[in-house]
Amino acid sequence: MMIRRPLGLAACLIVMGAAVSGCGHISNPFGKGTSNKYTGKGERISVIAFDDKLSSSETLKGVDFYLPDAQPIAAWPLPGGSPEQSVEHVDAARDFAVAWRTRFGRGSDRQWHVTAPPVAADGRIYVMDGSAEVSAHDLATGRELWRRNLAVHQRKYNHQTFGGGVAYDAGKLFVSSGYRLVAALDATNGKVLWQTQVDAPIHAAPTVAGGRVIVESTDDNLMTFDETTGAQGWAYQALTEAARILEATSPAVSGDAVVASFASGELVALQTSNGNGLWTNVLSKSNRNSALSEIRDIPGRPVIYKGDVYAVSHSGVFASIELRTGAEHWSIPVTGVSTPWAAGDVVYVTDTSGQLICVARDSGQVYWIVDLNKAAKKPKDRALWSGPVLAANRLVVVSSKGEARALNPKTGAFLKSIKLGSEALLSPIAADGRLYVATQSAELIAIR
Repeated sequence: MMIRRPLGLAACLIVMGAAVSGCGHISNPFGKGTSNKYTGKGERISVIAFDDKLSSSETLKGVDFYLPDAQPIAAWPLPGGSPEQSVEHVDAARDFAVAWRTRFGRGSDRQWHVTAPPVAADGRIYVMDGSAEVSAHDLATGRELWRRNLAVHQRKYNHQTFGGGVAYDAGKLFVSSGYRLVAALDATNGKVLWQTQVDAPIHAAPTVAGGRVIVESTDDNLMTFDETTGAQGWAYQALTEAARILEATSPAVSGDAVVASFASGELVALQTSNGNGLWTNVLSKSNRNSALSEIRDIPGRPVIYKGDVYAVSHSGVFASIELRTGAEHWSIPVTGVSTPWAAGDVVYVTDTSGQLICVARDSGQVYWIVDLNKAAKKPKDRALWSGPVLAANRLVVVSSKGEARALNPKTGAFLKSIKLGSEALLSPIAADGRLYVATQSAELIAIR
């Protein structure tokens, strides 16, 4: 059974499972004598009591912070741009105007859902439509270069066969699919190189690192496959949960650590080489005033940046966690389904109410909060916002009302907006001086 958001995208996919409770750490092989306790300076604290309303810090009012300069990038091979799911500041979309549009297949409706962020490499951009059909397009013009249908027509699975995702590495396009498969294609022509069936649908894109293709299925099973042959390697079965957000996630990889998030609210670090556990944290709180808060999922990608992991859960926890030990630096009450964006001294995150929040990475204190739905006069006019992306000294977010909006990254002040013409629930990607947005109507839009 699926529960749909009023905004038009299916909100939750009900799967078999059991509730999770507690939080623990597992011995850490990163180095000798490492402890499960936080070893940094200062005391581990919850910055704001979870019964309090999130607000900006008086001590940070008017205080400037560092952001790195924008850097040009030619490719965006993975869902978050890199194995760490982190790209600081991209030089893209300086004009902030539409360059071209093209349709790429079946859009979202009651049965089908566009879930895959595009990826780009070698002058091509790759997208997957709502029925899990993959196509390649010219990065400069949007012209279709090839199309590949990997559908497996099995009637009993049809209600779960939407979506999936794509990732690029070394001339190959790796595909995961709701049709219960993982595949490798020749990125130049779409020829299938290998295809491996799995036991459950996959609604998220792979992460490719260290010769492994890493995917997470809807039954909270993290699986690895050999990049060359498709042979399955180690797997990690997380606690399953009775309800999850339809939007799915991809793991982050840094060195020999892979960090994955699950519908239970678990954030887990494992050794990339063998799947052995490093640490586990649970980003979850219970709010009896809201049944939706019982959905503990972490649907946004975890982000690894400068030795720390940033993740936000649907049940209302946004946290910074040390990658090496799993110790929590800080946590604040944010309910989100999007991927945070870390750059310089700060990390940005959008919440489900439409707030864009700028947080100090070292302390968890809030520089500023902007209500992106401030102009909405009625509840039905409020949009769900995805992003942000830091591009050409602008914070860019997209919305379920078909808008791309640019804001000042230091203050959150409005700068410019573009009408996209369709729901946009996937964060933009950047490559070759442009931003690219895949909308829910299966339209690919390039912003120069």
